[in-house]
Amino acid sequence: IVVSGSDDHLWKMWTLPAGNILRTGEGHTEWLSGCCFRPSGTQLVTSSGDMTVRIWDLSKSGYILTLKGHARAVQDCSWHSCGDLVASASMDSTSKIWDINSEKCRYTMRGHKGSVNSIEFLPFSNTVLTSSTDKTLSLWDSRTVRRLF
Repeated sequence: IVVSGSDDHLWKMWTLPAGNILRTGEGHTEWLSGCCFRPSGTQLVTSSGDMTVRIWDLSKSGYILTLKGHARAVQDCSWHSCGDLVASASMDSTSKIWDINSEKCRYTMRGHKGSVNSIEFLPFSNTVLTSSTDKTLSLWDSRTVRRLF
């Protein structure tokens, strides 16, 4: 199973190799830039040009949580291996760590001078990797928001 996002504001879940559509998610008001499964496989996080990050429960139809706080389009999203944290990267030059249980932004990471285009939690760690249009990569400690590199 894979998931994709598109300019049509939808995400779609597909079976491989047949390519059958299992589910379609509707709710963002702009293009989708990122989709990532929760490690347990029960939920999905999406990022969008509408400046939001949304959490979807795959057993229900529709999103269950909208995270707002970026000032420009959200370019990417990633789920921590613990399943309680989500990271987002934005054209506003920031990245955020969201606590899904409290439904709030835990930290905002500042330091890039351009749009942050990708973000990824390194597997089974508290380290976050970001890349930016300022032509840099950064490693961050998601517990302290300290830039490691």
